[in-house]
Amino acid sequence: MFQLVFMLEEPSAKILLESLLPRVLPPNVSFLCIAHEGKQDLEKSIPIKLKHWNVPNSWFVVIRDKDQSNCIQLKQRLKKLCEDNDRPETLIRIAVHELESWFLGDLTAVGTAFDLPKLASKQQSKKFRNPDALANAQEELKRLVKGYQKMAGARKISPHLSLDANTSESFHHLLSGLEAYLKQIRAT
Repeated sequence: MFQLVFMLEEPSAKILLESLLPRVLPPNVSFLCIAHEGKQDLEKSIPIKLKHWNVPNSWFVVIRDKDQSNCIQLKQRLKKLCEDNDRPETLIRIAVHELESWFLGDLTAVGTAFDLPKLASKQQSKKFRNPDALANAQEELKRLVKGYQKMAGARKISPHLSLDANTSESFHHLLSGLEAYLKQIRAT
């Protein structure tokens, strides 16, 4: 048995993953989600946690929002942080542009969570077919769901997210990355 340690930019990501991961990971893989208070806090924490983590059979996953960064450069910088701290195998995933893009990729889930069944019909509109292209996903969610708040929204939407029907490419990169990472871990 081994453990995946998820290092996350924000508490809402922890809420999302704590709902999602039991549906994705096999029963013999445990996980721990560590939320940080923003990207700077996360990036300061990475070297400390990676270098000093002493729980055997632990493997790391870093998830951070792209925001306005260059995705390739951001991923390279995070990869270097991991390599410099003796964990080059760490899986790095970027939510493009932000975590809320993953919610906008499944408007059926958002509609179910907030009792707004007509939201699902918006998924095929040009705006929501590719939610990763929206630089303001959180603002879009606030327009769709009056009174939307990050933590409560993550708590309500996460249990309803489809693993297959989500239109966010970065969401699917997370899922496929985890699948490949688990194969890599088993092979060691």
